Amino acid sequence: MFVKLFVVILLLASCSRTPDMYTVRLYVHANDAYSLGRFTETAEILQNINNFPPAIMLRAKAEYFSGDLEKAEKSCRRVLRFQPSSYEARIYLIRILREKDELPQAIKLAELLLADNPQDIRTLRLAAEFAIESGKTDAAVEFLDRAAELSAESAMVLLDRARLRWINGRGQDAIEDLSRARAMLPWDTPLLRSINNLENLIKGIM
Repeated sequence: MFVKLFVVILLLASCSRTPDMYTVRLYVHANDAYSLGRFTETAEILQNINNFPPAIMLRAKAEYFSGDLEKAEKSCRRVLRFQPSSYEARIYLIRILREKDELPQAIKLAELLLADNPQDIRTLRLAAEFAIESGKTDAAVEFLDRAAELSAESAMVLLDRARLRWINGRGQDAIEDLSRARAMLPWDTPLLRSINNLENLIKGIM
């Protein structure tokens, strides 16, 4: 519960408009429903909230996963009116437009998103998918090569978390992180040795 409240406080600090406590309670309740996969319920809880971007974005995702693309698009565009640079709203809007077969608009938005986030793995994968659909396989390979290089950074995050989990006595969780980190490496790197050494140490003691 403390973690949820902390996250909400961070969201409030990042918003230009501070919501009332009723809106905050609805948002926390909806977030619980969303985490359990109850997307229709999530959207219903947040249906009347239109001035708190985090809640609108959560509603957009719930509507998207419920298959209501029209409502999801409207919610994403509302988020963007409050926060034009919102990465999450833009990437979901691209997915929505793509599923609605509005490819020219989706591709244009994807190009703008890539220009703003050239080092983001999700954006690079999305760009690669559009390149493949357009028959530009060389460009797709280039995008995926860049994404593969960046995946090593994500593997380092998991390695760091594995160390902390091991220190905190969560050996099995640390092993799982190390296994995921190894799978994310695009090729043999010195990082692989660090992963293997820590895994052998943990398993030896366990």
